[in-house]
Amino acid sequence: MRKAIALQPIRGRPLELPLVYQHDFWGGFEFAPGNGTSGAQLIQKARSFMPDASTALVAPSAAVLARFAAIVGPGGAITDPADQAPYLKEWRDLYTGRTPMVLRPRTTAEVSAILALAHEARVAIVPQGGNTGLVGGQIPFEAGTEIVLSLSRMNRVRHVEPSGTHIIVEAGVTLLAAQEAASRAGRLFPLSLASEGSCQIGGVLASNAGGVNVLAYGNARALALGLEVVLADGRVIEGLRALKKDNTGYDLRDLFVGSEGTLGVITAASLKLFPQPAEKATAFVALAEIGQVAELFARAEKAAGGSLTAFEFLDDTGLSMVLDHVADTRSPFTDRAPWYVLMELSGARADGAMAAVLESVLEKAAEDGVITDAVVAATLTQAQALWKLRETLSEAQKPAGGSIKHDISVPVALIPRFITEAAPLVEKVCPGARPVPFGHFGDGNVHYNVSQPIGMDRAQYIAGWHAMSDEVHGLVVRLNGSISAEHGIGRLKRDDLAAVKSAVEMDVMRAIKAALDPRGVLNPGKVV
Repeated sequence: MRKAIALQPIRGRPLELPLVYQHDFWGGFEFAPGNGTSGAQLIQKARSFMPDASTALVAPSAAVLARFAAIVGPGGAITDPADQAPYLKEWRDLYTGRTPMVLRPRTTAEVSAILALAHEARVAIVPQGGNTGLVGGQIPFEAGTEIVLSLSRMNRVRHVEPSGTHIIVEAGVTLLAAQEAASRAGRLFPLSLASEGSCQIGGVLASNAGGVNVLAYGNARALALGLEVVLADGRVIEGLRALKKDNTGYDLRDLFVGSEGTLGVITAASLKLFPQPAEKATAFVALAEIGQVAELFARAEKAAGGSLTAFEFLDDTGLSMVLDHVADTRSPFTDRAPWYVLMELSGARADGAMAAVLESVLEKAAEDGVITDAVVAATLTQAQALWKLRETLSEAQKPAGGSIKHDISVPVALIPRFITEAAPLVEKVCPGARPVPFGHFGDGNVHYNVSQPIGMDRAQYIAGWHAMSDEVHGLVVRLNGSISAEHGIGRLKRDDLAAVKSAVEMDVMRAIKAALDPRGVLNPGKVV
């Protein structure tokens, strides 16, 4: 018999929750800044109310583990700790988990059987794609009782529509492989991430990843036409439709995109394809102030409209890290600048129109003092060299020491204000820390990473992660932004979610979780 507890009332209504859900429910607290309460204090207050209770999930017995292994057959279950290691540590080295078994199914039927058994036995399952997630959502907890479900062997391209409208791929197909399959069909799958060689479609959709082309094509959610999903009890939603318009009830597809494996396991997807651009024009631009980045974006968007497919920004600290730590890179400029923009225009005809628009925007911006310098790529090789300066920025920060990372978004017009006001907050928390802001300016997404002071102990610096994030996220709250623009919530930001979502929103999210995963077996302790 399951016991219930009474949590903090929501608007005078007591909330009775079965013990099995306690790890997912933080109460229905509703906070709003006021009376001098800062955003950082708001987040700390929300975190202080999070109950820390055990769940009714159990560690799998030897018999249950044997049943799991039998489902996937020889080679499908990994129990050796050395072989499990790549599945248990995330890229930022923040979390290292433990598991009795990593399961690697080959078919949707095997995933269905695994989840049916987990539901029956009350065993937690942690779905995992390419293990490139940056908020710990794909890593099991340290207790070592959760099963890791890797979709990496489900890597078939099932169908490429001859008309070129869509492609159907399994969850373990890498993003790069999906791009290449589309290219062979003469089409474009535009989602592009730095990790595209290793991240997998299932994880990309489960985290609603963004990347450098969101400005023109949207994030992962906008590119998914239909999904095949296995529910927590093993039932399968066969939703691989390829319709642009389908108004038959609730949109279940959007429910699972961005749910981070807490509501169901995506096993395949129907993805939208586009015509390949016939012409691209790429420029790397130097600017003196962050406000001028905003001005240049406004001018480029007005001149190019939907042809502006990328508008990335970074500062000189970030560029210096790339030049210092990434081979075969060099600055496009003799004189360095505080800020840089990488912008790209794409056109359907190879008639030079995009290059003409780009050069016109840059010439006028230079005349008006908006930019200080610019280089335009004359060849594909030159364009790739410019993109390398932006795409290797994340890896370039590792040799520079510990980095506290924030994936936030604010209204585009407020990005300069965020950058300006965040710097003193960081300095207050850790004097000498080095902000490395960069990201997708056109969609408001700032990766506000902060590298440790030179010479400081890395572990000591990383121990201050939450103190710094509270300040940065508090500023985001005040600017009506989001504490997660494209990386998700996972484990890293779970305890901050209640500070930026209303009580009603949290209630609805919990209700959806309870309805689709009544025993809490799917990725417990993540998101909600």
